[in-house]
Amino acid sequence: MPYSSRSRTSSRNFTRQPRSFQGGRPTNKSKVKKEYIHPSKFIQVAKPVSINEYTSQHTFDDFKMHDLLKRNLAAKGFKQPSPIQDQTIPVGLDGRDVVGIANTGTGKTAAFAIPMLHRLMSDPQSRALIMAPTRELANQIQDECRSIGRGSGLSATLIIGGTAMGPQLRDLRGRPRVVIGTPGRIKDHLQQGTLDLSQFNIIVLDEFDRMLDMGFIHDIKEILSQAATERQSFFFSATLDARVRGLIADFSDNPVHITVKTGDTSDNVHQDIVTYTTKEDKIEKLHDLLNNEAVTKVLVFDDTKRSVEKLSQELESRGFGSDAIHGGKSQAQRQRALQKFKESRINVLVATDVAARGIDVVGVSHVINYSTPQSYADYTHRIGRAGRAGNTGYALTFIEKY
Repeated sequence: MPYSSRSRTSSRNFTRQPRSFQGGRPTNKSKVKKEYIHPSKFIQVAKPVSINEYTSQHTFDDFKMHDLLKRNLAAKGFKQPSPIQDQTIPVGLDGRDVVGIANTGTGKTAAFAIPMLHRLMSDPQSRALIMAPTRELANQIQDECRSIGRGSGLSATLIIGGTAMGPQLRDLRGRPRVVIGTPGRIKDHLQQGTLDLSQFNIIVLDEFDRMLDMGFIHDIKEILSQAATERQSFFFSATLDARVRGLIADFSDNPVHITVKTGDTSDNVHQDIVTYTTKEDKIEKLHDLLNNEAVTKVLVFDDTKRSVEKLSQELESRGFGSDAIHGGKSQAQRQRALQKFKESRINVLVATDVAARGIDVVGVSHVINYSTPQSYADYTHRIGRAGRAGNTGYALTFIEKY
């Protein structure tokens, strides 16, 4: 179905999602021994990064794109582009490959969506593939693309796990112009023969470094090798390490590098530990923390699906507005819980690490590590959900006292 034909609640092609296949997934990290992290690494005073005022070189009206896109952006209240948008959109509209280094929450989706949608509207033969590390980020990209492209007549489908497969397979048979998904699910479809990427000449990888952290490197290589040889690519990442550089060199053509990252997100987060002696002491200290009036919206991380469910139910029984999100829930359940959290109908979301990647929720004041993360990289991803948009966030990690 086109972007223009239906609202979010009734749209078919752009909102239906598949049942999970079993293959094409990264290693289950819960079975891997945790990296030892000295408690001192969980303690750090926030050091907010001073951001110089950025002066846009363009307005959205300046960009040489379809008037429909300009009208949709104006209706969304977009006037001055963010730094990543200001520098990426004109390069993307020129057809160049782009490597964008920017923090989450800087407007990356519109930075690639605008040139992508313009090209799709200008060339009926063009097709686009967007890859993201998590279901939640894929959903967010879907929403933003739908909003910017409303009325364009472009069709799209979402390829992620946790929902019915039948409607998704039907949508793919209709040859959608845009496919959005996670690497493992896309690879599953390639193996099943239900997706042919040979005509996809626009490729977007969002939060590229996180996909590599999650073990998707081989899936990504296989997927990119099956896309059209002549294509335009957008790579967005918070870091540019050797792995990222190597894949970009292999799968891009003289890309333009755009860097607007001002520092690590965790610099804006005040970090400390909470010591406990017994399970009872631990839950009582969490209870007291959540009762603090400064804790307005909080993500609580625990290790397993079972422990997350149990903890969320315990907090509900104590009178807190709480829900749980983890890989064992259907996509519809995860989306409902996330939406309640975004809309502040609940103020506590208990999660496994699935929520640390790709979730952009405004106003998270605290991240609480009820269990320690698997690695320091996971810790950084967790606490990065707080301290956004220049605000100071807080991260507390529970450490057993011997």
